[in-house]
Amino acid sequence: MSPSPTSRIGVIRIGVAGALGRMGHAMAQTLTAREGVEIAALFDRPGTEDQTIGERSLATPAAAAEVCDVLIDFTTPEASTALARTCAARGGPALVIGSTGLSDAQLGEIAKAAGRIAIVRSGNFSLGVNLLMGLVAQAARALRAEEWDIEVFEAHHRRKVDAPSGTALMLGEAAARARGVRLAEVAERGRDGLTGPRGPGAIGFSVMRAGGVIGEHSVVLAAEDEILTLSHSARDRGLFARGAVEAAIWVARQPPGLYDMMDVLGFTEGGAA
Repeated sequence: MSPSPTSRIGVIRIGVAGALGRMGHAMAQTLTAREGVEIAALFDRPGTEDQTIGERSLATPAAAAEVCDVLIDFTTPEASTALARTCAARGGPALVIGSTGLSDAQLGEIAKAAGRIAIVRSGNFSLGVNLLMGLVAQAARALRAEEWDIEVFEAHHRRKVDAPSGTALMLGEAAARARGVRLAEVAERGRDGLTGPRGPGAIGFSVMRAGGVIGEHSVVLAAEDEILTLSHSARDRGLFARGAVEAAIWVARQPPGLYDMMDVLGFTEGGAA
């Protein structure tokens, strides 16, 4: 059974996966500075349980689930899916998942787990990016696909392993939904050689991996005689950590279901599809 989110007079107990990584470190810093929460457990990949961060020993995922109200996981698709199974099997805790590059099968497993626990899953936890999604949808809805091409540009650091980024795909999905089509049917995710002319209504993706870029995303809507560009730049990983912590506080008090940041921010009602 899931621990009570209101145990210890309303203090929400949060566990951080990937605690040895950059995002794990940023998450711990954000939690330390945030009122109403405490770090109840830190954990990382198997075999790291004998390591410490400061004076705190790393836990196993199962041990973290025993003492936490919410777990935050920005690690890998495989680890996030396994953690969802673990939490669902015991009826808690809730989850915040920020891992990207999940397969359809992994997304299906997370959706199944959400039948038993509350899960917030998003490709990006930035307030600005989620507002950008809304603007992209408005623009795509207003501008005719026959006349306006859409291209999603994204840039990240050299260590990122999936492409396009989860955020880029979210932006593409927002544009596709606004136009009443499935992204899989109109996406152009790779161009090389003699590709032929661009198809009408296509949503293209362009990717850069270099240096220490935290995250740059632009959506270009281009007609024959004018171009509209909507963009967002991340300057500090802390912005993603702050969004994830707010999501954790929110989801700790939600019934089982699959949610996203639009739910957390109050832009939609009910769970995410």
